[in-house]
Amino acid sequence: MASTAASHSRYAALRTASGVVAEDPRPLPKELELQALWFAGAFGRDFVTAAGRKVRIVQFGEWNHAAGPDFLHAAIDLDGTIHTGPLEIDTHPGDWEAHGHATNPAFNEVILHVVFAPGSKTHFSRSHDGRDIPAVLVPPELLDDALGRPVTSQAASHHGRCAVPLAELAADRVHDLLAEAARFRLAHKGSQLTHLEDSHGFEEALWQSLARALGYGPNKLAMTLLAQRASRRRLRGLRTNDIREAFLFGLAGFLTAGIHEQCPPDSRRYLGALWNDWWKLRPDHEPDASRALPWTFSGLRPQNHPHRRLGALAAISGDWKKISTPAQKHTPSRLKTLSERLVALEHDFWTRHYTLTAKPSAKPVALFGKARVHEFLANYYLPAWARHDPEAAAHAYRKLPAGTLSDAVRRAATRLLGNRPDQGLFLKKLWQHQALLQVYRDFCLEDSSDCDDCPFPQQLLQW
Repeated sequence: MASTAASHSRYAALRTASGVVAEDPRPLPKELELQALWFAGAFGRDFVTAAGRKVRIVQFGEWNHAAGPDFLHAAIDLDGTIHTGPLEIDTHPGDWEAHGHATNPAFNEVILHVVFAPGSKTHFSRSHDGRDIPAVLVPPELLDDALGRPVTSQAASHHGRCAVPLAELAADRVHDLLAEAARFRLAHKGSQLTHLEDSHGFEEALWQSLARALGYGPNKLAMTLLAQRASRRRLRGLRTNDIREAFLFGLAGFLTAGIHEQCPPDSRRYLGALWNDWWKLRPDHEPDASRALPWTFSGLRPQNHPHRRLGALAAISGDWKKISTPAQKHTPSRLKTLSERLVALEHDFWTRHYTLTAKPSAKPVALFGKARVHEFLANYYLPAWARHDPEAAAHAYRKLPAGTLSDAVRRAATRLLGNRPDQGLFLKKLWQHQALLQVYRDFCLEDSSDCDDCPFPQQLLQW
């Protein structure tokens, strides 16, 4: 990777100059994802209401587990005056009336209505008693940046037009291109992390990032939502690690009254203990059916089952100080300590079980494998380090070994590197995988013409 702090600027300029723009407005994600992004502070704190008033989010509040407004105990500064109360997130301005909020007394105290798409006509957010509620439209550029959403989710797995100019570039020039893309990715993730830490502080940012890393592809959102709802602050309010673990599994929706009666004996004991703690918490904390987490159970390898991933998060919670302490500062020795402690995580039940009801495995299975640890470091620890010492972070970044080629990395390498005989040189390290994914995302996934109209091949001729 290049050695200057500003080395990613050329790649950023290349990215900006591409001029690739979606032909049609991109569809909004589901409301639950918008709520998670909002709560994480992904859109910042400062907005302007539909009436032109300045509003700053002082406190993002707490997730509401019951029916009613999405967040409770929020605080906003509206033109210099502090208001506290619930906050509601909707996709469109008209959802306020369409969802019945205007006639529902539960929404009377809402202090801010946040939406993500302009309405086709004028809409008003009013309480049951006729009070005007300030409304904020999150600007589309903030939404696109937070989502990082390209035009398409996947490009065809064949050689792209850029494979020709890339094949003609000397290996050191390809290396430079990937290095700048990797540094851009590191800096961009660092800016996203800044929003998260500004909104909730270091401890919550670390907790949510660990949960997201454990979620893998289809369950990243569900694990992030769970970490937001079961915050470290809320978990600290529970007396013991056993109760905290029960709270996590109950909030996830994995505990029912009879589940422990249908399991092997060791699972029955473990589940029985979880249930004994959860049923006492359940009346006040069980999520309403409308707030159920969007878990995916099919198409996963056994070690990636949501039950087991949550078991790993519970193990982290049980050893929280040992994990969070080395993550607070950024040095090579702290990185090594954090890596070793994550790899060494153990749990009396989850080290040998894949699900809550499965029989124990013959051999122990790592809760947080080395490849997953490296991905976590690349997506959290190193971007956080790069914010104040980009050179040291980049040096550590270069050392992370590549894991198994994912389908996405393989597809990116096929499209970009084509049949280069030295393709393997660009797949040895994790930063190279991350760089290929960044280029693939910025150009291949932003091009709806399947290479025909993409400007990247022409730009590469001048690289």
